[in-house]
Amino acid sequence: MKYDYLIVGAGLYGSAFAQQMTQAGKRCLVIDRRPHIGGNVHCENVEGILVHRYGAHIFHTSDREVWDYVNRYVSFNNYINSPVAIYHGELYNMPFNMNTFSKLWGVTTPAQAQEELRRQTERHAIEEPKNLEEQALKLVGEDIYQKLIKGYTEKQWGRDCKDLPAFIIRRLPLRFVYDNNYFTDRYQGIPEEGYDALVEKLLEGSDLLLSTDYKAFVEEHPHIAEKTVYTGTIDGFFDCCFGPLEYRSLRFEDEVLDCPNYQGNAVVNYTAREVPYTRIIEHKHFNFGTQEKTVITREYPAQWKPGMEPYYPVNDEKNQALYERYRELAKSRPEVRFGGRLGAYRYYDMDKVLRAALDDARQELESL
Repeated sequence: MKYDYLIVGAGLYGSAFAQQMTQAGKRCLVIDRRPHIGGNVHCENVEGILVHRYGAHIFHTSDREVWDYVNRYVSFNNYINSPVAIYHGELYNMPFNMNTFSKLWGVTTPAQAQEELRRQTERHAIEEPKNLEEQALKLVGEDIYQKLIKGYTEKQWGRDCKDLPAFIIRRLPLRFVYDNNYFTDRYQGIPEEGYDALVEKLLEGSDLLLSTDYKAFVEEHPHIAEKTVYTGTIDGFFDCCFGPLEYRSLRFEDEVLDCPNYQGNAVVNYTAREVPYTRIIEHKHFNFGTQEKTVITREYPAQWKPGMEPYYPVNDEKNQALYERYRELAKSRPEVRFGGRLGAYRYYDMDKVLRAALDDARQELESL
């Protein structure tokens, strides 16, 4: 055994786990099938602009330990996520707040906004929502649903809202203040040098192999490490023996524009169903860039198929039951720890990924 741990995936989970292990004196080899570190938080320099290659990633947390942890390695700027939404030429602030309500209904006070919401939700009198559409109408009424939820959600999931389960939007944040900050967490920002700088620091002390397929590698090196930390798809690890889990994927279309400012905001959502993309990201605004050119990315949701990048687990009842079968099967491989978004088959914010990695690493060290 050359290493104590083979860590599959150089994203946030694998990198933080490796950092904790190397700090404890363990030998780690980190491999990744992609040609770069960082997983989905990878940033690429284009025209002097740090482009978030796999979609917008804004770090936010109320976990002081996690915030202090990442700040040991990189400096964060003071970016505040304040997306806007466009529906047939009408622009609305997100999340749903007093600026949104004022634009929709001409109201100016919280009491007026709450009264209009009450009037709209009571109009439908839905007691037990049977699908996402009914759930949204029960929570926010017709106007917000039709203009800001319906089309965007149907594009995200590739299905009509009437065919989506209600639990997807158990609640919708309604804020009766004129504050466009999307997140309510205490800490927020983006690494000034990009996320790769953070991951590179976390991987110091570990050996690293990129463009490396896990199964081909372990077939050639079956005794490379005593234990494995696996952050790929849990169903893929077991060759989908019970059948494949479902995911949603994304497609990105980049464009370099010869202008200093295309849309005036880092993230603009397009909520109309007939617009094929869900949002346009203008990357320079994440770091308050002043470059003469700009880079935009149109983000298109896509039906996932084998060979495509799995971005979002489809955590409905059927898939959750299938995941439980794989999780039970994983107990037969005690030398393998499954972690991260794909290994745990759940959507994680970045701070939650790091929290899970730190907690799992401590549990691992305590068990030795």
